[in-house]
Amino acid sequence: MDKIAVLIPCYNEAATIGKVIRDFHAALPDAVIYVYDNNSTDGTDAIAEAEGAVVRYEYRQGKGNVIRSMFREIDAECYIMADGDDTYPADEAVSLAEPVLAGRADMVIGDRLSSTYFSENKRPFHNSGNRVVRGLINHIFSSDVRDIMTGYRAFSWLFVKSFPILSRNFEIETEMTIHCLDKNFRIEEVPVTYRDRPAGSSSKLNTFRDGMGVLRTITALFRDYRPMSFFSIIGMILIAIAFLMFVPVFAEYLHTGLVARFPTLIVAGFAAIAGILMFITGILLHCIAKKHKQLYELYLNLIAMR
Repeated sequence: MDKIAVLIPCYNEAATIGKVIRDFHAALPDAVIYVYDNNSTDGTDAIAEAEGAVVRYEYRQGKGNVIRSMFREIDAECYIMADGDDTYPADEAVSLAEPVLAGRADMVIGDRLSSTYFSENKRPFHNSGNRVVRGLINHIFSSDVRDIMTGYRAFSWLFVKSFPILSRNFEIETEMTIHCLDKNFRIEEVPVTYRDRPAGSSSKLNTFRDGMGVLRTITALFRDYRPMSFFSIIGMILIAIAFLMFVPVFAEYLHTGLVARFPTLIVAGFAAIAGILMFITGILLHCIAKKHKQLYELYLNLIAMR
C-alpha cells in the first residue's frame, strides 16, 4: 500500500501534464503519481510516462468512470486527487494530506471559492453555477460546505473503498460531497489557490451540458438520500393545487347548492389523492433509506477491520 497516491485523471492535457507531475514530485517526493489517460489523442500518456508517473488507461469516457477505476485499483493511506490542467498548485497538497494522515478527516476539500477562484476564473456562468450548487446542497443537507465541486481533494482509504460511484462525468465531485455528508464522514476544508488554465490549454467542460448534469445529480441524490423531504415537497404542491381547484367549486356549491364543474372537482380529487400517495411514498422510502444507512455502517465496520 502506498503512503500517498496522487491521482490525476487526464484527457488531452499534453500542454500541462508534464509541469503538473514535476510539481507534485517536488511537493510530495515520496508519493506515487498515477495518471489515468481517458482516450487522449495528443500524447498526454507519453509525456506523463517520461516524467515518471505510473500511466494507466480508462477507455470509458468521462471523469466519473476514471475515478471509479482509480479508487478500485489503487491502495494508499491517503489519496490526493487533482486535475491535469495545472489550475491547482501542487505545493498545497501537503496541507490537504495532513488531516487524512493524522486521522482527523476522511475527505479534505481544497476550497477554491474562499480563495482566488472568482477572480481567476474567466467563465462567468461557472461562478454563478458554483454559488447555485453550493446553496442548494447546503440547504438540502443542512451543511456548510464552501466548495462543492472542487477537483482538488484528499481522501482516506476507508472513504475511497466504501464510496459507490454512480456518476460517469463531471458531476462526480458533487456526488462525493453529498455521499460524505449523508454518511457522516469527517470533512475538513482547506483554502487553496486557484489559477486559470495557462495559454494553450483548453477546458473540457461544457457549461450548460455539465451544469444540467450536476443539477440532475443533485435532484437524484436528494430523492435517494432525503426521500421524505423530496416526496413531501411534491405532495404539498399537489395538495395545494387540489385545494386551489376545490375552493371555488365548494364556494359555488354553498351559494347555489349545485356542483356545476364536475371535471374540476374530479381533477382536484385526483390531485389530492396523488399528494397523499407522495407523502406515503416518502415515509416508506425514508424507512428504506434509514435501513440502508444502518447496513452501510455495518459494512464500514467490516472493511475497517482489514
